[in-house]
Amino acid sequence: MSKRKLTANIALRIISLGVGFLIWLIVVNIDNPTDTRTFIVQGDKINLVNTSYVDSYNKMCMIDDDRDPVRVTVTAERKVLQRLSTSSIRLSADLQQAVSLDTTPVMVPITATCDGVSPTSIRVNPSYMAMRLEDKVTQEFVVNASYGDTKPGKGFEVGSQSVSPEKVKITGPKPLINKIEKVTAQVNISGKTRDVTEDVSLTITDRNQDSLSSSYLTIDNSGKATVTTKFWRIQSGVRFYISYTGEPAEGYHVERVSTVPDTISLAGTEDALTSLRYDDYRIVISGDMVDITGETTDTERKASLLAYLPENTKLTSGSSEDIYVNFTILPEGSHVYSIASNEIKTENLDEELAVSFVTDAISLRVKAEEGKDIEDFEVSEVQAKIDLLGMTPGEYEEVPVECTIPDGYSLLEDVTTNLSISEIENLQEEG
Repeated sequence: MSKRKLTANIALRIISLGVGFLIWLIVVNIDNPTDTRTFIVQGDKINLVNTSYVDSYNKMCMIDDDRDPVRVTVTAERKVLQRLSTSSIRLSADLQQAVSLDTTPVMVPITATCDGVSPTSIRVNPSYMAMRLEDKVTQEFVVNASYGDTKPGKGFEVGSQSVSPEKVKITGPKPLINKIEKVTAQVNISGKTRDVTEDVSLTITDRNQDSLSSSYLTIDNSGKATVTTKFWRIQSGVRFYISYTGEPAEGYHVERVSTVPDTISLAGTEDALTSLRYDDYRIVISGDMVDITGETTDTERKASLLAYLPENTKLTSGSSEDIYVNFTILPEGSHVYSIASNEIKTENLDEELAVSFVTDAISLRVKAEEGKDIEDFEVSEVQAKIDLLGMTPGEYEEVPVECTIPDGYSLLEDVTTNLSISEIENLQEEG
């Protein structure tokens, strides 16, 4: 073939190739064109990389919980974009790439990647994450065992609780560590009556009594503790034996000793309650708090019951720790008598009204005159009455009671009572 034939129409051939390539490019782009799509990724999805870099400075990174979302813009072929979703985007912040660790806040660049897309085709906004560097500290805290608001089975109380370990070390940013108020191992004892040992997760409470749960805090022992709860049986009707010291002033005597409350309920081990039964379920109250030396009038003493409880016993939940010991002190030759309230006669009460007494009895302090013996006093001979003239419905306190007593005796003080007056309801049958 001649050279002339080979070079004939070369320009036309080049143009044909160019047109063919252009047609191919158009076809390809029409079938799978390049496009851009934006995804919104929540800020808490950013993965911190190379945290050991700040650990080497004994620092920890803290990021606000309400982080701004990140806009990720991806440029790629349409088919690639169609298979992408928010979950396809992986965000990371490399601490080694931080602009500076000496600024507040520290700015760390955010990068985004997704399968099948070149990193150069991905843009993020904002492009930096703001974080704070805080001192990394470790502090030891006592572990408190608790059963919260739960209650054991009927007739039982929690006698004791023990926890292991008794202390734990917590590591975290200094501001968070400083917020910690206490560490608690809480169990649920609802309806339980038998001793139980169980493993529970520890909870952290801040100084505002709110639960403090943070990924920045690390608790040793995997954040768990073992709690042993022992249950004690409740014994009701426990009384007091008052062993007072000293004597009233000359010419006076102790007429009566009473306590408020008069009985209590205790919870205790079986051995402790058995010993209490041998003591006729009585607790001895003694010591300086019941010294009545030189007293001439009624005297009250207050003490803490905790000082007198038998070993391995405790007051039941909600019981007051205080006991009040009341001494009735009278002159020699005197005595206190009681008259039932229903034996008090009422006068001048409107017929449409009814009276009821607050207490079931009134007390009379009677003294024998010279030549009389108080032992001969007959309380059955006492006549008691009250005058209700002009009284209307309501509650009344310290209403005078007129008492007539046998000759040769006198009252040491006026007698009063508390009462209530109400209207009588008239019920008529409907005809």
